[in-house]
Amino acid sequence: MQLKNSIRCSSMIAICLFLSACNEAAVKTEGPHVKEVGFESLAKSDIGVVMEIHVEEARICLRTLMEKLYKRNPRELKKSSFPTAEENVDRLFEQKHDWVFPELDGKIGIDAIRLTFTNDYKGDRVFAFISGLSSMIMASYGYKREFFLFDSAEPQNLYNSARNIEIAVWKLGHNYDENDELYLYSNSLPGEVVNLSYERQFGKLIALQDTMAIIVAGKTSRTLIKIVQRMVTAVFLPVF
Repeated sequence: MQLKNSIRCSSMIAICLFLSACNEAAVKTEGPHVKEVGFESLAKSDIGVVMEIHVEEARICLRTLMEKLYKRNPRELKKSSFPTAEENVDRLFEQKHDWVFPELDGKIGIDAIRLTFTNDYKGDRVFAFISGLSSMIMASYGYKREFFLFDSAEPQNLYNSARNIEIAVWKLGHNYDENDELYLYSNSLPGEVVNLSYERQFGKLIALQDTMAIIVAGKTSRTLIKIVQRMVTAVFLPVF
C-alpha cells in the first residue's frame, strides 16, 4: 500500500511538472486562449486561479479602451495598414504574436507607450499606446495567462505596472504635440458632454494590478517598495 501511494504521488508530481513545462513554452506569445491540456485543476493553486482571473479582466479593460480610443481618435486609423478598428483589435488580442510589431520599430511595453507621445512618430498612436500597456501588463505576469503550481509573479513588477498606468493616463490628458493638440483624446474636453468612461476603465486596470501585487506579496512574504512621484516629473518604473 505504501508503495502504491508513493507511485501515485510521483505520478501526480510528474503531471504537474509536465503541465508547468507546457505553460513555460508559451512565454511571450499572445492570442486566443485555448486550453490544450486537461486536468488543469490538479495542477493549479488558488492564487494561480486568481492571477488568471486578473489577467483576463485586464485584457477585457484594455480591449474596451482600444475600441473606445479608436472611436475618439478616428484619425489614427488613417495611419494604420489595417483600415478598421476591428482588425487592429483582433491582431492584438486574438492573433498569435510575440508583441513585436513592425510599425512600432520593435518597441514593446514602456518604450511603445513612450512612442505614443513622441512628435517624430507618425504611426497609429492608439495601437502603440494599447500595445505598450498590454505588453507591459503581460510582462508583469511573466507573459503568462495560465498559472500552475510552480508559477508565480513578481509583486514589484505588478506594483510598478500600476504606477506606470497612472503615468500613461496622466500623459494622455496632459501631453500635447507640436500643434498644441493632445496626442490622443480620451475624456471629454471643456464644453463637451462629460464622459468619464475612460477614467473608469483605467481605474479598474490600476486596481487589478495593485490588488494582485498585494495578494502575491502577502502569499510570498515579499515587501513591496512603494514609490511616490509627482506626475509632472514622473518616470516609468521598470517591469521585466
